Amino acid sequence: MDIGVLGATGLIGRAVVAEGLRRGHAVTAVTRDAARVPADRGGATWRVADAGDPEGASRAVAGLDVVVNAIAPGGDIADQIAHADVLPATASALLKALERHPATRLVVVGGGGSLESAPGVRLLDDEEGFARVLTDVLHVPAEYRKVVLAHAEVLDLCRLSDRNWTYLSPSAGRIEPGERTGRYRSGGDQVLPYEEGAGDISTQDLAVALLDEIENPRHIQRRFTVGY
Repeated sequence: MDIGVLGATGLIGRAVVAEGLRRGHAVTAVTRDAARVPADRGGATWRVADAGDPEGASRAVAGLDVVVNAIAPGGDIADQIAHADVLPATASALLKALERHPATRLVVVGGGGSLESAPGVRLLDDEEGFARVLTDVLHVPAEYRKVVLAHAEVLDLCRLSDRNWTYLSPSAGRIEPGERTGRYRSGGDQVLPYEEGAGDISTQDLAVALLDEIENPRHIQRRFTVGY
């Protein structure tokens, strides 16, 4: 399969590129900054394109069977908060570009705050409780809710689209580089039932779950969640 990865220089993007290559896929790593293309390309093809506008997004997805949007709005937490609007802007451009490439599937790596704690009740709708999760569990400032809301907006944009999309939500825990175990639990729109560390997952195992979904689609025009 020809798989493109937007945000290929980020933590999750790099893990997805590595997992795709590990499985023998043709992987096109996409970045908007040519200076970030590594000298050792590791078997991936690199493409420079800004997916934030429809023309750049169209160049980014051309010729691909699947495009993975793993773009983050910035590097550190403060940068992500300041540039959270990059997320819905990029999603809008990609969905528009895919009108020209209707056979290409879009898989979005999104956020966990829009998961439901009960049917119809999103985690982020409890502002005070969710702020405690951000500060006490995820150890980020309460202002990070702006990024969470931007991820939720991306999911809404997908749901309003007739494109061939899938949205992956980590289950409201930490996502950090670690071990590739090949093990994870999955669910739908609700946060996974609690077990110790249930929402956490390594970037490597998140990539495993994502490639499993690409190879065996089970969530077309749907969101799913994964965690340990």
